[in-house]
Amino acid sequence: MSAAFPSPSPRPLDGITVLSLEHAIAAPFCTRQLADLGARVIKIERPDAGDFARGYDERVRGLSSHFVWTNRSKESLALDLKQEGARGVLERLLPKIDVLVQNLAPGAAARLGLSFEALRERHPRLIVCDISGYGDTGPYRDKKAYDLLIQSEAGFLSVTGTPDEPSKAGASVADIAAGMYAYSSILAALLLRATTGEGSRIDVSMLESMVEWMGYPMYYAFDGAPPPARSGAAHATIYPYGPFPAGDGGTVMLGLQNEREWRVFCERVLRQPELAEDPRFDANSRRTANRAALRDIIVAAFARMSADEVIAALEEAQIANARVNDMAGVWNHPQLAARGRWAEVGSPAGMLPALLPPGASSAFAARMDAIPALGQHTAGILAELGYGDAQIQALRTQRAIGP
Repeated sequence: MSAAFPSPSPRPLDGITVLSLEHAIAAPFCTRQLADLGARVIKIERPDAGDFARGYDERVRGLSSHFVWTNRSKESLALDLKQEGARGVLERLLPKIDVLVQNLAPGAAARLGLSFEALRERHPRLIVCDISGYGDTGPYRDKKAYDLLIQSEAGFLSVTGTPDEPSKAGASVADIAAGMYAYSSILAALLLRATTGEGSRIDVSMLESMVEWMGYPMYYAFDGAPPPARSGAAHATIYPYGPFPAGDGGTVMLGLQNEREWRVFCERVLRQPELAEDPRFDANSRRTANRAALRDIIVAAFARMSADEVIAALEEAQIANARVNDMAGVWNHPQLAARGRWAEVGSPAGMLPALLPPGASSAFAARMDAIPALGQHTAGILAELGYGDAQIQALRTQRAIGP
């Protein structure tokens, strides 16, 4: 099956077809990125409600924020795999696809006959990517896994938050981590298949993906050493590196990385050059140990300036800094606008803004097609597979497919 949406310039995954039994974030984020590169992504959804992420909220003109983010450029096939007629559709699809992605409940894909082992003999070039919470072996294999639970199991909560209370990340970082590793692993598997001619199986667990991201705090706590302390939005082991209030009520984020910058910060921003030699603050380890006293000094100095003035002073001193933006500030970020990083995509609710994928290429334009309505492409896909109008209507009557 060829890509349904041609491009003026060839994309890396033109001609690749992905079939995904996906829900929530990890697998949809993976497959959306494959679609960005030109792959045709056919998303199987339950005819009654579809991907349950469609119902998380109604914040985007009645559509779910999660679904809008992770599902553009896909085709929605409303198919109830528990119905016998639907299995026939699946059997016609399998020989035509290159990649199968699934993040169903543990064991569900295998019960449907969609494990790599069950498919390999008939479809030797097929790449199967299984995304799960904990992997398909071990004592946690059948344990339910959601993003916050994995953040907890992976130790993320133990180093995130304030000294008094742990906090989760504001984005679905465990899902995103698993989706990114699934995406990059599928690209590697496609490269390998080009050499060997054979497909392969990819086993991605959310826990292992998140633990990989925890490498710094784990090694910091190596061999029983104390872990990084929870320090709110400030860095746990480098200081000053975090948010500081300005006199006008604004907040400025700044970060010092070395002793040269510390001296410049004291001289040009704080206007207190003697602090650079203060024995409480003359090395990062001592600044970190005495952060409360140093914070009081910095806050007192910044109280005489607005946030814009603090940022101007930091820029003049070439000290790294940032504004603490809210979501409105990100939507209107001048850097994103200046680089033309916004596009528009279609949706059941009309045209919506969408960020172009990171990693802009000089060779091709990323695919930015519409977010599908539930079952929008069912009839077209079935016709492509050789089903006639009467057969399609019969499948509807059997409730094997959606309307």
